Formats: sequence, C-alpha cells, structure tokens
Amino acid sequence: MIPINSKITKIVAETPSTRTFFFDYSFEYAGIGQFVMVWIRGVDEIPMALSYKNAITVQKVGDATSRLFEIEEGGFVGLRGPFGKGFTIPKKRENILLIAGGVGAAPLASLAEKAFSEYSYVTIILGARNVDELLFMNRFLQCGHVYITTDDGSAHRCGFVTDVLEELDVSVYDRIYICGPEMMMKKVFDILEKEQALDRAEFSLHRYFKCGIGICGACCMDETGLRVCKDGPVFNGKDLMDTEFGKYARDASGRKKWFL
Repeated sequence: MIPINSKITKIVAETPSTRTFFFDYSFEYAGIGQFVMVWIRGVDEIPMALSYKNAITVQKVGDATSRLFEIEEGGFVGLRGPFGKGFTIPKKRENILLIAGGVGAAPLASLAEKAFSEYSYVTIILGARNVDELLFMNRFLQCGHVYITTDDGSAHRCGFVTDVLEELDVSVYDRIYICGPEMMMKKVFDILEKEQALDRAEFSLHRYFKCGIGICGACCMDETGLRVCKDGPVFNGKDLMDTEFGKYARDASGRKKWFL
C-alpha cells in the first residue's frame, strides 16, 4: 500500500509530552483500536493508534516521534492503513471497564465514547505519572465513572491503576479493555487471570513493525507466532497466556528487549 500524503491541519498539546496531530484525511471505516503506519520522511515509519478518525495522539519518546514534534501545522506525513484487529465493540447494552495508562488512553477514549453512545455502562480507570500527564480526562468524564490515579499523588489517588482494579468486583463487567505500558498491562493481566476474567479482557499491544500487514514477521510473538500487526494489536487475554507478553519484546534487529 502506497502511503497517502497527508497534511497536518491542527496540532493540540494534550500534555507536556503528548500531542494530537489532526490530518486532512479521515479513516472513516477504521475500527477502534486499529492502527495506521505513519511515515516521517527521512526518519522512520511507525505504527500509531487512532485517537480520532482523523488524528493520532503521540508521546515524544524516540527519533521518529521527536522529528514529528518538529513538524508544524501545514506540514506533511505519509499514512498507510488502517491495519490490524481492533477492540470488540459491544453490540448491546453492557457493563464495561476500561483501564488506561499514559498514552494508552488514546484509543480507549474513542472506545469509551462509542460504548457510551450505544448505551453501555462505562467505568474507566485512568492512570498517569502526574496530574499534567493525564490524557483525555474530559473525554472519559463525559462517558462514565472515572477513577483517577497518579504515580506521585498530584491528582486524586496516589498509586497505580492496579490498586483500583484490585478493589473492584470484576465479575460485574461484561468486557474489560486495557491499553498502556506493557508492565502495567501485565499486572492487570495477572489480576484478571486470578479472577478468571481473561476471556472477557482485551489488551492492546505495542511491538516493532516493519510492514504492518503480516508479511515480514518482525512482530511475531513467542511462543505462539501471533503477529501483532495482523492478529492484533488487540488480543483477547486468553491468547496472551504462555507468550512473551510482559517478559520481552524485540528491537529493529530482532534482539530481545526485556521489560524491567
């Protein structure tokens, strides 16, 4: 697929480290949780989840995102997609729980809005390092009850999303959706496994992609061979059992990068 040359029409500073880039092209038929490949010319092509139909929300963490932050409104990037498997959208009124950590709130905000519009009951656990890094809090507040945690206690509860999760009765939720740093998600995974709720949980993973369409194998997961770009990035919790999830990922050369 040839990248679409897309103009950045608006840039919104969401937090000190996070910006939303709006484009003149909209992925109207994209599923929530799917991703697009963003080509930052001269640097790299990276996968990014859609935070709106026509936007991505990016945290400045590496060479490609640093270069993207240098591009101003009116600049251009290349876009391919949408790709992958997104979240399962409730088809009836359900009781759902969303667990968002850091920039993982980006795809979950759209999911909260969609579920709320379909009359589902929405509960959100939103976590960040500090109050300034809380992402899309207002979008979540319009959709349901929000528990807020910050690592340093600068807003609401001091602690982690897992502290709140351990106090909830997960049996009341028809579906549970999780997106955030992998070690956060692994801790959520362990709690839900103990509660025998993995079959109702969906996790959005991040891995290094080259092609984005399931050909190159760069994102294959041990031991199952599941391709994050094609079989994911959203996986049912049961599918992540006995895999590399929460242990390591691989860099561009294929070397293992262990999670601490």
